[in-house]
Amino acid sequence: MSTIHVPLAVRDLTPADVPTCTWSGDRRHLEKLPVQLARARDGVVDYLAVCPPSDIPVAIGGVDYEARPGAGVIWQLAVMPALQSCGIGTVLIRAAEDRIRRRDLSTAELSVEEDNPRARALYERLGYHAYGSEKDGWDTEGPDGATVWHETMCTLMRRELR
Repeated sequence: MSTIHVPLAVRDLTPADVPTCTWSGDRRHLEKLPVQLARARDGVVDYLAVCPPSDIPVAIGGVDYEARPGAGVIWQLAVMPALQSCGIGTVLIRAAEDRIRRRDLSTAELSVEEDNPRARALYERLGYHAYGSEKDGWDTEGPDGATVWHETMCTLMRRELR
């Protein structure tokens, strides 16, 4: 087996990127991305894209600075399914942490669904520690295309940034 190293760049997600991110979630998620990009223009979130030389995002995710006072909350992380477990999620999280530091905040927080042990293992490897849990939910697209409410329990995790 050969190993190929592809350079990755992290930049702000743009409205032009949204149509290329169909792998990141359902139709409802894609419809909400422009709302988050407007929040990014207002400076209350950062929304990042990890891109290979093609400049087409292969991972996206945000940092919300309003969700928890004194912390940047990393959320809506997604890596193109075919490229998961290649280190791209780590690149995205480290870039999000850098953005948090630039805001002179020393804490990064995130939540992970309790039925997603792979993601939790990644966050733990990156130094995040569980400190609680909470119920979360959002609108999603059901099998028939109708909007349904998805509810789940999430583990709250944080990492002190130095």
